[in-house]
Amino acid sequence: MVLEDNQGKLLGARIASDGQWRFPKMDEVPEKYATCLIAFEDQRFYYHLGIDPISFGRAIFQNIKNQRITSGGSTITMQVIRMARKNPPRTVFEKISEMIKAFRLELTHHKKTILNYYASNAPMGGNVVGLESACWRYFGKNPALLSWAEAATMAVLPNSPALIHPGRNQQKLFDKRNRLLYRLLEDKKIDQSTYELSIEEPLPQEPQPLPSLAPHLLERIYEEQFKNKKGSATRLRTTIDATIQQRAESILQNHHNLLKTNDINNISAVVIDVETNAIVAYLGNVRGTGEANHEQVDCAKALRSSGSLFKPILFALANQEGIVSPNSLISDIPLSIGGYKPQNYYETYDGVIPAKRALVRSLNVPYIRILQDYGLEKFHFNLKKLGLNSITKSATHYGLPLVLGGAETTLCDITNLYAGFARTVNHFQESDSRYFPNDFRPLNYDFDKKYERPNKIRWSNQAPMIDASACWLALDAMQNVERPTSSGSWEQFQSGKRIAWKTGTSFGFRDAWAVGVNPKYAVGVWVGNADGEGRPDLIGVQVAAPIMLDIFNSLPSNDWFSTPYDNLMQLPICRQSGFRATEYCETDTIWVSKNATKMKACPFHQLLHLDAQGQFQVSDECENPSVMQHRPWFVLSPVEEFYYKSKNPNYLAPPPYRSDCQGNVNEKNPMQLIYPRANTQIFVPKDLNGQLSKTVFQAAHRESEATIFWHLDNQYLTSTKTFHNVELAPTAGLHSIVLVDEKGNRVEQKFEIKVR
Repeated sequence: MVLEDNQGKLLGARIASDGQWRFPKMDEVPEKYATCLIAFEDQRFYYHLGIDPISFGRAIFQNIKNQRITSGGSTITMQVIRMARKNPPRTVFEKISEMIKAFRLELTHHKKTILNYYASNAPMGGNVVGLESACWRYFGKNPALLSWAEAATMAVLPNSPALIHPGRNQQKLFDKRNRLLYRLLEDKKIDQSTYELSIEEPLPQEPQPLPSLAPHLLERIYEEQFKNKKGSATRLRTTIDATIQQRAESILQNHHNLLKTNDINNISAVVIDVETNAIVAYLGNVRGTGEANHEQVDCAKALRSSGSLFKPILFALANQEGIVSPNSLISDIPLSIGGYKPQNYYETYDGVIPAKRALVRSLNVPYIRILQDYGLEKFHFNLKKLGLNSITKSATHYGLPLVLGGAETTLCDITNLYAGFARTVNHFQESDSRYFPNDFRPLNYDFDKKYERPNKIRWSNQAPMIDASACWLALDAMQNVERPTSSGSWEQFQSGKRIAWKTGTSFGFRDAWAVGVNPKYAVGVWVGNADGEGRPDLIGVQVAAPIMLDIFNSLPSNDWFSTPYDNLMQLPICRQSGFRATEYCETDTIWVSKNATKMKACPFHQLLHLDAQGQFQVSDECENPSVMQHRPWFVLSPVEEFYYKSKNPNYLAPPPYRSDCQGNVNEKNPMQLIYPRANTQIFVPKDLNGQLSKTVFQAAHRESEATIFWHLDNQYLTSTKTFHNVELAPTAGLHSIVLVDEKGNRVEQKFEIKVR
């Protein structure tokens, strides 16, 4: 199996099953070699029909004279027949059989074809067969680049292939080569200066290793072509760009030298040409990690936990259906769903956060809430439709963690999906605001299967997968990735080029991902250990992102995506909430998907009725409407407010009701339990002394100076003011906790303690 890059240069070869280096038949024999071979083996090759009577008669005379076989008189055609019959014993009967078959071969095949058969199958010493494999093993070059001395060496070598090995009387091979060069000089095939320079060239010494630029791709193609019986081609010209491949390999090697000190041993990367969907660089694993660290494993096609890489897909789909806009506020508070408790990085919360910023910071809780609104089954269906074939189980098997890494994917598949986003936006602009039917399609590595743009008749006004506006909004958001600092804050991750990219980290720090795309290229990087061992610092934004950015910096610069205005619309939204503006909102106008008209109206703004001084809420039963102030107010739930105020100190909570109005209104409960949520099961370990560990119960109250009285199973425990945190150690079993404030507001919650 021989692999070539997109220019026909050798990337690597796989040794044959019999242990021979035997390349597939060449397209044509180089002129220098053909000239040398004919001069040495068969000077009348172009004039006979497989049998040369003159040469055959001379061979008989020499053999009789020397009383032993010194010459066989075989033509090149006869030698081809002999090689095809696997070199049977030299007998008179075999010689006659060779002559008959050589004559028949000459009648049915062109001379160049016969010459090619010889050059592709001649023994070249040791386990090297054929001209092309010999040129790479002995000279490290393509046969077309042979010098006259090298071509002469290859021509005389099959006559005595054992002479090529160092220490085995190479002087004989040297003399045979130079005699042939002298014959070429006499025949005026070369001039005097060429002859004098050629006879000074040394013979090759130790065989050289063949190029090995994409070993994992070679093995992958071999498995697909032969083991899976999908084809029989043994020479494949790929879409790999050798220059990009070598640069990427160097980058991976540099980062590997640093990461291996932390026992992070494997790195994989792919680079895809967005327009053609062709793989231009394929690095299944970094070199030098060794057999003990599974260097042979192709991590580019290995199934690994996807981390957060599906979040941009959900962001695009939710925008396409008008469920959110990039600015829509999503609740970001502790969440518990049937015992499942997703958490953000560092377990911090923002109360509410725009969907775009939640993507930039890769927060988990907001995207679980978006997935609930979008629909798990629908998201699961669309992921498979987009080409993620590794999602083979049902939606209920994965559950809501599907968007957080609950499913596996491969580096090739997820990078290709991001490339589909870029293609959709590119082609939408090029095709007069229409869609190509196959922008989301499988990767290609076969150069001969060139990408053909679909005929205009096949262009569609409807997006077959994700429309251009949703793709563009996701790509636009992904320019501004942020990373967490050691203090728990977030900072902008700076990049020298405009790239839409996303990182991911799997549970247990086993997989670190970074996938990026611009209008020209998509680059994917996976970092980890092939055996699945997790490491503390194996975080996508810290270890995979720098590699991806270095690869992008080695690629040609490219412009940014054109905005698909024909698939966008300007929508008045609420400046603070990002939802459709109501009469109580301060409005702003942003570009959104055309389906954003389906988006719900702002649920956060309410019209509050205040007293004349604006200090308290009132109603018409306790205040004259003529003196009331009517103000729109941005209102969060008590728990959202609790977390939101810690990050937004300028937030103004709604004023409390005036004391004489509290009995006349149905005020929403200003108090909420943060933990535990309803019907929570709390698993509590035992301490070393055998006692149950304590659990921190937490509540929030809209009024900062309010006092909360805590009761457990109808027994009063304590009271808290300002900071409502209480450590309790309930026994195993079902319990009920009750909170009451000074105004009689009451919260009751049931929970269960389980002992580990």
